[in-house]
Amino acid sequence: MKHRFMALDWMRGIVMILMAVDHASTAFNKDKLFTDSFFLYRAGMELPASQFFTRWITHICAPTFLFLAGTALALSALRREKAGESRASVDRYVLTRGLAIAALDLVFISWFWGYGSIILQVLYAIGISLVLMIPLRRLKTAWLLGLSIGFLLAGELLNGVLLKIDNDLLNVVGTFLIHGGVFPRLLIPYPVFPWLAMMMLGFAFGRKLHHDGDSGSPRWSPEKALFAGGTASLLLFGVVRGLNNYGNMMLHRENGSLVQWLHLSKYPPSASFAALELGLMGVILGLLFRFQGRAGERARLRNPILVFGQTALFFYIVHIAALELAARALNLHAKMGLGTAYIAALAVLVFLYPFCLWYRGYKAANPNGWPRYL
Repeated sequence: MKHRFMALDWMRGIVMILMAVDHASTAFNKDKLFTDSFFLYRAGMELPASQFFTRWITHICAPTFLFLAGTALALSALRREKAGESRASVDRYVLTRGLAIAALDLVFISWFWGYGSIILQVLYAIGISLVLMIPLRRLKTAWLLGLSIGFLLAGELLNGVLLKIDNDLLNVVGTFLIHGGVFPRLLIPYPVFPWLAMMMLGFAFGRKLHHDGDSGSPRWSPEKALFAGGTASLLLFGVVRGLNNYGNMMLHRENGSLVQWLHLSKYPPSASFAALELGLMGVILGLLFRFQGRAGERARLRNPILVFGQTALFFYIVHIAALELAARALNLHAKMGLGTAYIAALAVLVFLYPFCLWYRGYKAANPNGWPRYL
């Protein structure tokens, strides 16, 4: 445990808790806002502050999930190769795990959220991104950073070009990889490439953590790198959102209110969305690294935030099932208000904590068993 980067687990745990709020709102809240794209929002639509900010605080979850998945991949792969495992063996594991994670959206999440269709959500994006990282992890860090930042900045241009081309094959490729979309009985809100770009950023950061740990004398501490990157990202958000033109994926500000400044396109992620959420994550994660250095061995290993962070995928799939089954069993699905959603989020966190605590111990005791894929 002392060799883990607890700041990463704390950050992951925070977003798991926020994710529970969003998914409790999906299960119980009849007035949940879902306007995070130009094709979901119409000019002048009402955005009540309580509903808007309940949704907005959870926007950090998916970018952080992808970034930290990339960081974990870098740390795990480099550690295993340093221990003598072949690169081909590591690749096989990454391939198998990536496909297994993506399959969870098809066979599990779609049962709860697909309403008769298959829905390719964040697990699809994570799983396929892991598979694509097999060749991409051979690239130098500068290339990874350049490609990821370049795609996030040029994504809107590429979307515009693809959507104007009348070609069935390109439309299919674009829907799965670039802009998302809908086919008969198939929904793709999480196209792979924008989220892969965030995983590549996380992988580059994981490389830094690994090499700094080996050298023992980093030129920049993790928190300084995160503060610098996070600040630059937030400044980019201010510029792009302030200009209110390119980079907002056609979801522009209608006025200067805080709600309109923060009303960004997640489907697909705009440059302003990625800049804001990754910037906030960078600053928060930097603070957590600083706290980790001060807390040291005094950190409580049974802290719920740490436990949820160290069992993130297990928590993710189980809490969705728990919330959806409870809402339907009580005949309250999408029939209640925001207060009920917050109560349900707290309830599922309390309910799942002992199960996550058990699962963490079971996974540690069986490092080569099935839990390593979850």
